[in-house]
Amino acid sequence: MESGVFIAGLALVTLVVVLILAITSKRKVEDRREDERKRKSSLAADGDRHKAQTD
Repeated sequence: MESGVFIAGLALVTLVVVLILAITSKRKVEDRREDERKRKSSLAADGDRHKAQTD
């Protein structure tokens, strides 16, 4: 019984950590997308297709 509680706790902690990482990543992407000073990807619809990527 104790191992079941331990495994359930680990699963819950893992899900919370993944959720926090996903939210953080989403915010970073949205901030980068809204920033006009950042260079657009050459694969983006509004990016420069002929500019070489050096990042």
